Amino acid sequence: MNKNRHILHVLLGAAAISAVLTATAAAQFPMPQFSLQNDKKKTPEEIEHDRAIDKAYQSATKKIPDQSGANDPWATVRPAPPPAPARKKSELSHKKQQLSEGGK
Repeated sequence: MNKNRHILHVLLGAAAISAVLTATAAAQFPMPQFSLQNDKKKTPEEIEHDRAIDKAYQSATKKIPDQSGANDPWATVRPAPPPAPARKKSELSHKKQQLSEGGK
């Protein structure tokens, strides 16, 4: 009885492996090609209609403004950076004076 179960497990395993290999081999073949659209010729009115639609699309896409600016979605969430402390005029004039004295 135990031997029969072992044989059954081996056969089921072999069937599973062959099913997997068959599926991967079948995926390599090209799919049959068929068209979902009618293969009829278009009338001149239909061709002109398609051209008008394409022309309208092109003109609409040209009206879109260039969005080359920075895209920062967190700009309103982040706090503004603190302003740099302003130097006093006396400090600047003092440093200029030291530079001019050191250069003589």
